[in-house]
Amino acid sequence: MLFPLNFITLRWLDGIDIVLVAILIYQLYKLVKGTVAINIFIGILSFYFLWLIVKVLKMQLLSSILGQFIGVGVIAIIIVFQQELRRFLLVIGTTGFFNRDKIKKGLLIFNWTQKKPQAVNVNALIKACSSMSETFTGALIVINTSSDLKFYTNTGDIIDAIVSKRLIESIFFKNNPMHDGAIIISGNRIKACRCVLPVTENNAFPAHLGMRHRAALGITEASDAIAIVVSEQTGGISFSKSGELKTNINADELKQLLEEEFQN
Repeated sequence: MLFPLNFITLRWLDGIDIVLVAILIYQLYKLVKGTVAINIFIGILSFYFLWLIVKVLKMQLLSSILGQFIGVGVIAIIIVFQQELRRFLLVIGTTGFFNRDKIKKGLLIFNWTQKKPQAVNVNALIKACSSMSETFTGALIVINTSSDLKFYTNTGDIIDAIVSKRLIESIFFKNNPMHDGAIIISGNRIKACRCVLPVTENNAFPAHLGMRHRAALGITEASDAIAIVVSEQTGGISFSKSGELKTNINADELKQLLEEEFQN
């Protein structure tokens, strides 16, 4: 069946094609949402739509120039999105990815509402960090906001427990086999512990800071999550957000920073 629309003719297969492309773009958006790659993704998408408009308008010279960039676009995407593509392939290879319920939720149901940072027990976090600071107990705490940290959550041991001072302190107790790595908090629940995070490759990173601080900066560079570090050597508390690190802050400063994020 054909549906003439002035200058174009649509078939029912074209409608299916448009829906499938929309689903694919939406899934790619979900993959990079909350990471620094989202701005690049939007830029590439805008560039591609501009090229399509130029082609429809038959602007031959500009279309030819933009087409050269589109031609090497696949290679550029592989280079720029190598971490995201790796995550995507790992998720596809995970058992249960093609579960019927997951397909319904992930592919057929579009959630256009903007996610807001969920409430977190700020007092429990502050008390735990203050206590660990006094005893020089090293800790790395990651709190997600709108980004999905499922890839990093799956690198650790799943807990899914309510945030509490005692639980955080027991996880990072030096004789606890789960104290290495980070804990990831989503909403008011500790999703996992002993998680592996990416480390920053910033050459200007202070040499006197250790791997916990590097990982805290790395995860906030790769996503919009927030990271808190307690130094095992000095007991100092650090706060990282958007690829920036504030070191040696006190409990009041930490409380103010967390309340700005989760209690507005």
